[in-house]
This record gives sequence, structure tokens and C-alpha cells, in this order.
Amino acid sequence: MSLQWTAVATFLYVEVFFVLLLCIPFISPKRWNKIFKSRLIQTIALYGNTYFMVAMAILVFLLIDAIREVRKYSVSEKVDLTNNPTAIEHIHMKLFRAQRNEYIAGFALLLCL
Repeated sequence: MSLQWTAVATFLYVEVFFVLLLCIPFISPKRWNKIFKSRLIQTIALYGNTYFMVAMAILVFLLIDAIREVRKYSVSEKVDLTNNPTAIEHIHMKLFRAQRNEYIAGFALLLCL
């Protein structure tokens, strides 16, 4: 996996962790209120809109790139590869990676919304 897709997957895992953390029932509402009113969270919230928009733009760009890659490697019906089985496997490998990247970017974008 290349660097950008590793970063997107890490972003997805961090999002899932925070969503699960927010679902923990034994943390009291007073504790959550204290955490959200802390100075660190207030500083993050001050610049959060800019960071959120940049993250969304990057995820949309990577999702579009992944969709383009899937469409590029889905044209195996138009190309005759019956005489070269290693080329078929190579195209299927590239298609699998492109689909994986599409799902990773799509789920990261879904959780970011």
C-alpha cells in the first residue's frame, strides 16, 4: 500500500476509534462536558473548520482517484488476454487494490461526514 493510502487507512482507523470511544456508556456526561470545555479542545475547535475542509477535500480527491483506477482496470473485457494468464492475474491484482482503496476512501469520507 502506498503512503497516501496508508495515511487514509490510518485516518479511518482513528475515526473508528473515536466513534467507539464516544459510544462508551460508563463515561459520565459531566466528564464529557469537562473534556469538551478544556482549553485544548477549544483551540482545536477554533481552527477545526479549516482542517475539516482540507481533510474532506483530500478524501474526495482520493476517492475520485480510486474510482478512476477501478474504471481503468475494469476494461479487461475489451482487451484479449487469453494467451497471457499472468497478465490476467496482474490486472485482477491491480483491480483488487483499486477497489480496496475505493472502499477505504469511501468509508473514511462517510465517517468524516
